[in-house]
This record gives sequence, structure tokens and C-alpha cells, in this order.
Amino acid sequence: MPGTRRTPLRSLPLPLSLGLLLPLLTGCGGAADADGPDGAGRTVTVTVGYQSKTINTVTAGTLLRSLGYFEEELAARGRKDGVRYKVVWQDYATGAPITAQMTAGKIDIGSMGDFPLLINAARGKQLRQPTRLVSVTGYNLRGGLNTVVTAPGSPVRSLADLRGRKVSTSVGSAADGTLVRALQRAGVDPEKGIRKLNQQPSVGASALTAGSVDALSQFVAWPGLLAFEGRATALYDGAELNLPTFHGVTVREKFARDRAGVLDDFLTAQRRATDHLRARPVAAAESVAKETGLPAEVVHLYNGAQGIATFDPELRPELIDALKKDVPLLKDAGLVGDVDVDGFVDRAPQERAAQRTAYPKAGAAKPELWLKGRSDTRAFDSPKALLEAVGDAGRDVRAAYVPDAVTGTSWFADKAVWVVEGADLRAFVTPAGARAYIAGHAGARVVDYPTALGLAAS
Repeated sequence: MPGTRRTPLRSLPLPLSLGLLLPLLTGCGGAADADGPDGAGRTVTVTVGYQSKTINTVTAGTLLRSLGYFEEELAARGRKDGVRYKVVWQDYATGAPITAQMTAGKIDIGSMGDFPLLINAARGKQLRQPTRLVSVTGYNLRGGLNTVVTAPGSPVRSLADLRGRKVSTSVGSAADGTLVRALQRAGVDPEKGIRKLNQQPSVGASALTAGSVDALSQFVAWPGLLAFEGRATALYDGAELNLPTFHGVTVREKFARDRAGVLDDFLTAQRRATDHLRARPVAAAESVAKETGLPAEVVHLYNGAQGIATFDPELRPELIDALKKDVPLLKDAGLVGDVDVDGFVDRAPQERAAQRTAYPKAGAAKPELWLKGRSDTRAFDSPKALLEAVGDAGRDVRAAYVPDAVTGTSWFADKAVWVVEGADLRAFVTPAGARAYIAGHAGARVVDYPTALGLAAS
């Protein structure tokens, strides 16, 4: 594959990490202008920062890289203008080091979550390396991409139970924002009521498994991965906030101005990758799994046809409005000052992108079954119909997914909390969600997964 990989840097508290990283990064990487002016035989290097394991960004990162679409677009441009274009891909665990590289002029295009995007905007302005938001990768209109999880068998049954306990998150990330908002709604002070540890996702996951933290609040794909592996149980579904969350593409303003055609090529390539993912979600999941080491079943939970994320490059108004609502939260945490969101958003490059496709708005997820050896999946109209098919398929089931009855967040059917109410079967991501439903529905009760399968078959 083209380019080189870069080992993710260890996490530091966000403002400190950015300050320390800047002088370290000025001597590495390569911006578009590093190889001199354009001309016959000249090489122009374009550096793209991405997060391979943050699979909500795959259409601007992992999947796009593996498909080679950006390189194809640049090769076509090079044949016209006589310039050789080279793409360098740099892989990181979070958005903070990507922002540090961008503000040092060493990364041209980067992808990250909504909270890191705002920090990217603030740091770019502060350090006179302004950036612009030009595209979205994937989104969830309710916030279901972020989840708080606990270890299996944990005595923590609600957010209120986290008082005085250790919680791991990545400060300044969208998952941190979900944690803060969720605790506030639960009447828990997010700063003084818990012992928050600022850790990279992989570190926090290990800490949860080792029992050194009581809960983990993280973004895609860590909660789903830990649940799939039996190392975590969902405590809080971010979709309960009913606030959109998304990941997007940011670009250095100078690069966007000086290399407008190259940016157009990137956005065209991203749309091609989006078309590929939407047309062949299972193949895309297998490809991303191969590149990242994540199980394909976990990738599909988020990126599949009925997955938690919807992929659409458009800068939808509801997403931009959500971004504006995020600013006060980051200001209260001392991570940013005022952020001019409207000035940060640049729709012009997206409007220029070739082969423009109008993508439908996200609809309600359906139960979904993935059988072994199949390159497609089957959707069902009800959880009960899914369970009937699971029972019939037996050992041929690779993965079964079911949406939460209230939030619509897809989850693994065998990890969901099942509720029977008369002849109906409903699934929930969290025990708290199931308890809340039962409290308002006389006769409803929780059953385990084998019992739910048996009821569906009877």
C-alpha cells in the first residue's frame, strides 16, 4: 500500500500534549510544498492523518487508503499537469496528534471526531495555521457512536453508581463529551463526582480488563470490540442523549487555497469510498478488519447497512448545529475559548466534488443477520423474526445484530438485554434501558438470550 505508517503517540492531557508535540513534530513528515514548486518532473507530497481503529473515519482513512482511490485521482491530475503526486498516510490513535501535526504544517488533511475538530479549529487559529472542516465521514443523529461500558459482573448498575469511582476516557474526545453530558443528566458532577483518568482508548480498555478502572467511556469501535470479546457490558448508550455525533475531515486553510484541485481529488475519492462502503458493506468490513486487526463483526456493527454509523460526506445542518452545542462543553473544560463554527465550516470544496451523490438521511435500523461464508446480510422487520432465523441457522450464524427498542442503536443480539412483553420480544443495549422500559410496561420482564431464542421459536 502507498505511504508509510506512523506509530501512534502516547496520550497526554490534551492541552499539554499539543504544546509538547509541536516542537517535536516540526522536523518530521512532509507537507504538499516540501518538494519545491510545481513543474515537469517535480514531486508534490500530500500528507494525510487518519485513525485506523476509529472506524467511523474509514472513508477518509483506512478504507480509502486500501482502495487507492485518492492515488488514482492524483495520478489522473499528474498526467495533465506533469507533476508526480505522492500520498503519505500517517496513522494515529486519537485526533490530538493529528491536530499537532497540522498546526505544525506537517499534515495537510486529517480526520477526527466532532470534539477534536473543534480543538483543531481553536488550535489552528491560535497558532496561525487555520484549518477548515470540509467533509463528514460517518455520523449518528442520536449520539450512538459513544458508549460507557463496565466490566462483566460489575456492581455498577447506573451512572449514579460511578460516584467516587475511576472512569477512563480520552479527554477532549467525543466520548469524553458523552460522559460529561450523561453524568450531568444523572446528577453527578463530571469533574468532582468521579475520578477521571485521561487515557488513550487501548490503555483504557486494558485498565478496564485489569480492574484498575470501574468504567470506560470511549468512541467507536472500542465499546463494541470489548462487548464482542466478552470483556465489557454496556452501561450507557450515548444515543440516550439524543444529540448528533460525527467524524469529519479537516484541512489546512493554506493547503486548501494553494492545492484546491488536490483537495477536490481527495473529496471525490472519499465519495467513491463512501459509495463502495454503502454498496458492499460486508466487503468493506472485511477489508477494514484486515487492515486494523479488528474483528469484521465489530466493524460491521458500526459500518454495516444497519450499523450505528451512517456514512455521508455532506455537512448536514443538524451536525453543524450539534457542533455549536459542543463548544460550551469544551470551554467549561478549559480546552478551547470561543470557536467560530460557521467560519470553520467550508462547504465550497464539497460542492465542487465530482460525481456528487445525494445520500438518503439515516433511517431506523433493522435487525440483521450475517451468516458464515456469505458476502451479504439479511435484514428483518422485527427482533422476533431475527431470533427465529438465528435459531434456524444454528452454527452457521456469524453475527446477529439488533437495534435498541428505544434509541435504535444496533448491538450484538447475544450481548443485548432482552425483554419479553406478551408475544413481543424487544432488545436493549443496556440493563438500565431495559429497566426503564419495564418500569412503564406492566407484565414486561427481562429474559436471557437463550430464553429469548426459545420464545421466538415457540
